[in-house]
Amino acid sequence: MNNPFLPHTDDDRVKMLQDLNIASTDELFTDIPSSIRLKNGLKLPEPMSEFELKKHIDELAAKNKSMKECISFLGGGVYDHHVPSIVDHLIKRSEFYTSYTPYQAEVSQGILQSIFEYQSMIAELTGMETANASIYDGASAVAEAAINAVANTKREQVIVSSSVNLNYKKVLRTYLEGQGFDLKEVPSVDGVTDLSSLEEMLNDQTACVILQSPNYLGIIEDFTGIEKLLKDKKTQFVAVSDPISLAILEPPAKWGADIVVGDGQSLGNPMSFGGPLLGFFASKKKYIRKMPGRIVGETKDKEGKKGYVMTLQTREQHIRREKATSNICSNQALNVLAACVYMSLMGPEGLKKTAELSLQKAHYARKELEKIGVSPVYRDKPYYKEFLVKLPEPVDKVQRKLLDKNIFAGIDASRISHEFNNCLLISVTEKRTREEIDYFVEILGEVLK
Repeated sequence: MNNPFLPHTDDDRVKMLQDLNIASTDELFTDIPSSIRLKNGLKLPEPMSEFELKKHIDELAAKNKSMKECISFLGGGVYDHHVPSIVDHLIKRSEFYTSYTPYQAEVSQGILQSIFEYQSMIAELTGMETANASIYDGASAVAEAAINAVANTKREQVIVSSSVNLNYKKVLRTYLEGQGFDLKEVPSVDGVTDLSSLEEMLNDQTACVILQSPNYLGIIEDFTGIEKLLKDKKTQFVAVSDPISLAILEPPAKWGADIVVGDGQSLGNPMSFGGPLLGFFASKKKYIRKMPGRIVGETKDKEGKKGYVMTLQTREQHIRREKATSNICSNQALNVLAACVYMSLMGPEGLKKTAELSLQKAHYARKELEKIGVSPVYRDKPYYKEFLVKLPEPVDKVQRKLLDKNIFAGIDASRISHEFNNCLLISVTEKRTREEIDYFVEILGEVLK
């Protein structure tokens, strides 16, 4: 049967081996040393029928608890913000909802316009002059920003604050060590970057300093004076931001940021364990030539009609590999579209309302927790929608007990540092109702008795 999607018959295999003039398929792999070849087959369960397999998968899935069952206070870079149903409805239109990037975007005016609108809104939100079409996630955006700064300055040292997202720092280290660049970490004092130490660490080889606000502990950092300090050293400032927080906080451009990056998941994309995220990347216009990924521009054709074009893409697919600024090949087109739809629907006032509700509910939750004796670690620091509390017993033990009550309690901060043993990082978004917060406080109080 001439169908590429059906398994070959025994006769097909015999004919193929005859045509190749070999006795068995093993001869196809003779170039691979026998010492590293699998000899006993994969240790897989016996084959199942379709209905048996569905039942098996359902049983495995039932061991997990989903966001639909539980009240979430998880954060740390991925947040449970409300996604209006129209976002999902629009991105699942057949012209958008493909298994891969809708090639060729260069000939699809709809895709190009959605990317252009997304870039424009990210640039406006961050206060920067330009933004690209997105990259994989917030972590890779931070690493690409560092490499961009290295290329801009011709220097090879990067300094990152210890208050930057733990996972971002891991990816950053992987990127920089692989290319032989020097990565230093400036310590924090009372939960925020120690600017005095930073000043001592700066030298004529420092390409950039990476700072985050609100930082990984939820604290809003004050970067007053950082622009002059870095400018004097000819060092670039890479700011990491929560995009929704920028609806009520000063945009990084006000602090003198050269590059602004972060994760755009909270802009209309759901939480999903292991699922796709969305890295945004914005910068001053003068650095655009070395920006990773690609940029879509608006123009007019010879008849004066508005059109959208792929303006810049310094990717290794299009120029000589050694000249490429990054090995980033794809932007997160569907996630970008979701963010674009979300931001256009919410508008400045909608984003501001979301940010204000998140802030107010987080402050309400912390106040109620203090009433049952759960103390914040940094009482006097300003915070947005996350905060750190100290518990009288190990966090993992508390998390398990709250999970029995269908509550995702937050993140065990001992993952960040041993100084945060028994500390819980709690996130509260606009989705949490007063009843849910009160229930969380009540159950936590019972667990800690």
